[in-house]
Formats: sequence, C-alpha cells, structure tokens
Amino acid sequence: MEMNRVLTVFVFLFFLFFSVNASRTRSADPCNPSAQRDPRTLRSDKVTVLINGYSESRIPLLQSLAATYAASPLVSSVLVLWGNPSTPAQTLARLAQNLSLSSSFGAASVSLVRQPSSSLNARFLPRPSSIGTHAVLICDDDVEVDQRSFEFAFRIWGSNQDRPIGFFVRSHDLDLSRKEWIYTVHPDKYSIMLTKFMILKSDYLYKYSCEGGPRMGEMRRIVDGMRNCEDILMNFVVADETNAGPILVGAERARDYGDARNDGGDERWGLKGVGLSSRRGEHRKRRGECIREFHRVMGRLPLRYGYGKVVNSVGEQGMCEKGGRLVLCDQ
Repeated sequence: MEMNRVLTVFVFLFFLFFSVNASRTRSADPCNPSAQRDPRTLRSDKVTVLINGYSESRIPLLQSLAATYAASPLVSSVLVLWGNPSTPAQTLARLAQNLSLSSSFGAASVSLVRQPSSSLNARFLPRPSSIGTHAVLICDDDVEVDQRSFEFAFRIWGSNQDRPIGFFVRSHDLDLSRKEWIYTVHPDKYSIMLTKFMILKSDYLYKYSCEGGPRMGEMRRIVDGMRNCEDILMNFVVADETNAGPILVGAERARDYGDARNDGGDERWGLKGVGLSSRRGEHRKRRGECIREFHRVMGRLPLRYGYGKVVNSVGEQGMCEKGGRLVLCDQ
C-alpha cells in the first residue's frame, strides 16, 4: 500500500513537472526561419485552435470549450495558451491533466502551453512545432460558438484565406472635431476583427511576431505598455498585407460570457455578472489611443472597411400574422 502511494505521488510530480515546463523546453526562438514548417506540409482541411487563457475562475468554461473544439472533425489540435504567470503550478497541472483527458473523447489533441510571459503578444507566436495547419482559430476563453456557425466560418475562410473571418467586429473612424482616429462601432461597416473568434492564415503569426523590423517591434511594445490592442495590431498587419478588410459572418449562436452587456453570470461556470460598466468608455478611449499610436509608428493607416455580413442561409424575409402576432412567414 505504501509503495502504491509513493508511486502515485511520483507519477503526479512527474506529470506536474512535464505539464508546467513543457513550453519551456521548446525552441527558444520561435522566429528562427529554419524552424518554420514548409507550407506544403500544412493541412488546409483542418484548423488549429488557440484559446487564450488567463483567469482561473474561467477554467471550467475553458475546459468545456476546449473539449467541444476537440470533438469537431475540422480541428487538428487545440492549444490552451495560459498567460497568467501567478497561477499556482498545482492548478496548471490539474488543468493540463483535465485537458489531456478531454482530448481522449475527441478527434483532436488538447494541450496546455504556459506562455513565456504575460504579454498579449504571446498569443500570436508562430509555434511551428505545434501548428500544422494553414488556418488558426484565435479565440477567448469566454466565448462559446455553436458547431454549425464554426463550420460555416471555416468554410468561408477557405474561399478567402488572406482575410480574417469571424463573428465580432469593431471599426476605426476619424473624429473630425478632434481630428484624431477613434475606436468605435458602426452599424454598416467594420475594419477590425476581434480575437473573441478570429480565423486567419497561420502565416500572419510569423509576420506579427517576427517581421516588420524596428517599427513592428515598437508597436508590439505599445501592446505591452497598454496591456491591450493586440487584436487591433493584428488587423493592421493583415490589412497592410492584403489591402482589404475582414469578413463578418453570421452566427446562429455565439455566446460571449465576458460581454459587459450581460445582465448576470452563469452558475454553471462560476462566472459573475458584470453588467453595464462605466469602464466601457475608458476601454474605447484606450483602444483609440492604440490606433493613433500604431498609425504614428507605421506612418500610415492600413485598416480597410468591410461591409455586410455573410449568412449561412437565406429564409423568408416577409412578415405574416399568425396567432395574432407578426412573425416571419416561414415560421
């Protein structure tokens, strides 16, 4: 009995050491050109999912999302990118073990990657040893998307591989009174795809992290200083490459648990309701500052507008009276 207990402790400690330190044993330079994969070896029929994780309170939801993605036949692998350096090693070990177990029920592997730092830039590292697909899905740990919408978004990306595809968009605009760029929401156009859910070409990870010289390095430092705006900078990188805007697709069900407009939390995941917050104005102000700073450093504003939304199906748009109520005629 005592020998079994010792063996169990040894196995746990070994797993703990391996799980927490796995990311540290990988190539010290993710930008090493010789370490990058030959594009001809990358798969086009599947996607690598990169889930950004930081909050320990969201771990139950994160595990559920990772397992759901792993079960999709479109997914090659799921990487949970943990960016909170203060998380206890025991917590990470349990998370790594649970993720590993969840992957046994799906077609794709699920693994935990401890980020080299808390920098938001780290979510865009190339990771040539782990990403074997042309497409990556960058997503947050508090956004849940139904399978049909996920499949539809990936299908649209397949026909538009140079542009970001997703469900959540924002826009830049020019405030004429102050003569400065601002971050906003337009009812009829958009220029920024959010990383709540963003499918894009894996090549852009290398361009973001490894190319662009001193100017790109300065913009990445702005992200670190602001602790924000890595998604805006990625949109700058892509738009500068393509001279085109992102593509917004319609989702049947995309639940954003972290949206400040939620009335309350969800007891299943232990999430507390945040409600409408006065911080939203400050958030937009800071992101507007990011746009202005990126513009200053780059010397131009590459963001381009997209218009409209790609939908999965077109139903009857007419309204009919049924049971004393006006409803879509095909309901």
